[in-house]
Amino acid sequence: MDPILSSSPLFAGLTPAEVESVLSCLSLGVRRLPAHGYLFHAGDPADRMGLVLSGSLHILREDFWGRRAILTRLGPGELFGEAFALGAARVSISALAAEDSRLLLLDAERLRSPCPAPCFPHSRLFLNLTLILSEKNIALTEKIFCLTQRTTREKLLFYLSSRAGEVGSSRFSIPFNRQELADYLSVNRSALSEELCRLRDEGVLAFHRNSFELFLP
Repeated sequence: MDPILSSSPLFAGLTPAEVESVLSCLSLGVRRLPAHGYLFHAGDPADRMGLVLSGSLHILREDFWGRRAILTRLGPGELFGEAFALGAARVSISALAAEDSRLLLLDAERLRSPCPAPCFPHSRLFLNLTLILSEKNIALTEKIFCLTQRTTREKLLFYLSSRAGEVGSSRFSIPFNRQELADYLSVNRSALSEELCRLRDEGVLAFHRNSFELFLP
């Protein structure tokens, strides 16, 4: 069994045999997605959810003119599409591979349909999904707080401060390049780069590519 499966919160509390049992019922197989390839687009039916086995996905919204706002980046062991799959609603987001990726796809209809007989693995899976959705809602609330900051500087500092808090260190890396970070913060890339340089010159932070260090005044 792929080690990502055994370490994923989706299968917490299940033995390898129980994971295999669940997958025999729900799995649609593994899909390889090249970098910049779309898994689904906004408006597609929510007939599947999945788990990133390797690589990473950007979950994003695109407007009529193709402008992107990155909602989050998902790495190995993380889920995508679960809220729409459970609600049987059409997806309102798009999923784009940030790099070459392998994805385990799960059948949403079978996930929503309970087993005819009491089934511990299926029940445990639903409990795990509930916990995962709760954690994602908390993360979404954090992003809302970030986007309500009024300026590029405030958004940037809020995001970097939150990231430092997540890892428990003033030194950390972020999962975005400059354009992706601008899309995530919903700001102009040039304005973001200028603000980063200004903060560096003021002694607030240091950075190299996607690695950062924050300094106290």
